[in-house]
Amino acid sequence: MTQISIIWRFFATAFCFTIFGISGILMTVFWLPIYRLKYRDEQTRQKASRYLVHIAFKYFIGLMYCMGVSKVTTSKIDTLANIKGKIVIANHPCLIDVVVLISLIPNANCVVKQSLWKNIFTRGALTSAGYLNNADPQKLIDDCRDSLNQGSNLIIFPEGTRTKPGSSLTFQRGAANLALRAEANFQRVLIQISPPALTKGWPWYKIPPRRMHLTLPY
Repeated sequence: MTQISIIWRFFATAFCFTIFGISGILMTVFWLPIYRLKYRDEQTRQKASRYLVHIAFKYFIGLMYCMGVSKVTTSKIDTLANIKGKIVIANHPCLIDVVVLISLIPNANCVVKQSLWKNIFTRGALTSAGYLNNADPQKLIDDCRDSLNQGSNLIIFPEGTRTKPGSSLTFQRGAANLALRAEANFQRVLIQISPPALTKGWPWYKIPPRRMHLTLPY
């Protein structure tokens, strides 16, 4: 039965990530251009686009649950749903951490690495939602401050990359520096995953022995 489960989750995982990629292209080609016509004000358009991404990610997490790939539980979901103007700092154990957080936080902004801005599946949504590019550190600080002042929540992974299983957490100074310069409060989120999967250096096709379970306790 375990082997059958692994085979099923292999194809289910491939299906889920395929849907994720196709959805990104469809949003870029069809839906987001409508937003550019409907919302002339840039801040309003970005907020609407972020909410669209929030809903899309919520359905994606639901799809992974229905397909038996993963499960997400959090003890205080209302806390994340109602925060405003905070820096959300979280550890980064697996590939879908940011997807989970954005699915739980309606008005979430995030710092996105340069490579994703060149990705055909993601760049349209990143641009329309006004997500932040980390290419210019000084401009990034100013953009983060402006986003927080507008009431958005800013998701940051202080580690800067995914955590290797079994290794200690190593935080960079960027999150603390940003909080001081932006005069913003933190919302701490701890993400735990069992069994480990989609971690750094872990390809999507390496299927764990049972369904991934991500918990966000406080």
